[in-house]
Amino acid sequence: MTNPPDSALKDLLTNARVIAVVGHSDNPDRTSYQIAQYLRAAGYTVYPVNPAVETIDGQPSYPSLAAVPEPIDIVDVFRRSEFLSGVVEEAIAAGAKSVWAQLGVADEVAAETARRAGLTMVMDSCIKVDHMRLRVGRAN
Repeated sequence: MTNPPDSALKDLLTNARVIAVVGHSDNPDRTSYQIAQYLRAAGYTVYPVNPAVETIDGQPSYPSLAAVPEPIDIVDVFRRSEFLSGVVEEAIAAGAKSVWAQLGVADEVAAETARRAGLTMVMDSCIKVDHMRLRVGRAN
């Protein structure tokens, strides 16, 4: 699968407001925690999605995408590749607009499912790296 071109990634990151981080850790040493903090500092509303954790820095952690209390623009995935299809199915059911699988996370079947459902799919790419590289200034 080829990821969307830089212009589409920049539009996605510029127009997004709500990001659900699937696999968000409560450990500040973990990459998912650090990237979620970066996204919050960049002005996004970030919802942790991790059924094994009740709160992260005083914010509720949600057990599933369906439990997130508002529409999701980007589902940022910090789960292994074998779980990506399930996350994509959850994202579709929750009405999310896109799925962004972090570095090392890819599954062609999941990508095809996302595309067929009309979701933008990014795989094996770090949202923070791309946000910085594309010099995204959010419109919202």
